[in-house]
Amino acid sequence: MNLQPILHNELVTLIPLQKGDFDELYNIASDELLWEQHPNNDRFKKEVFEEFFNKAIESKGAFKIIDTVSNQVIGSTRFYNYDANLKTIVIGYTFIDRSLWGTNYNSTVKHLMMDYAFHFVENIHFHVGETNFRSQKAVEKLGGKKIGEIKDDTSPKTNWIYEINKKSY
Repeated sequence: MNLQPILHNELVTLIPLQKGDFDELYNIASDELLWEQHPNNDRFKKEVFEEFFNKAIESKGAFKIIDTVSNQVIGSTRFYNYDANLKTIVIGYTFIDRSLWGTNYNSTVKHLMMDYAFHFVENIHFHVGETNFRSQKAVEKLGGKKIGEIKDDTSPKTNWIYEINKKSY
């Protein structure tokens, strides 16, 4: 499975994240309210976001999200923890410009990624912070079912594990 294909539809385009994308993404990520419910709610700070961004680059599964019509960068997301034997992958670390909250951008990004990933896996997981109620609701609207919890290695807080199965998708 290629963890960084170019994926696109009429609303969004996902292209592999590059080091030169930092400033455009930090312009979005510097909004303190973006991270309000997130376990790492200080990610709006440049030095904290820089560490997040560098890990995204190192993951070789991260994307920048572009609005297909306006050609504007609107956020980032990634594939990670791909396990070919268990036929699972995680989609996460997604953030989208706050001006687009409540629209169909987030769900469109997730559906685009799931449509691609289900060619290779049977189950897709999402790790969502226990206090990130907006993201929990968004994953549940996609059909995600809570199946467990996991400690985030970047935070003392717990993440819920949600799963969407290929057969039920």
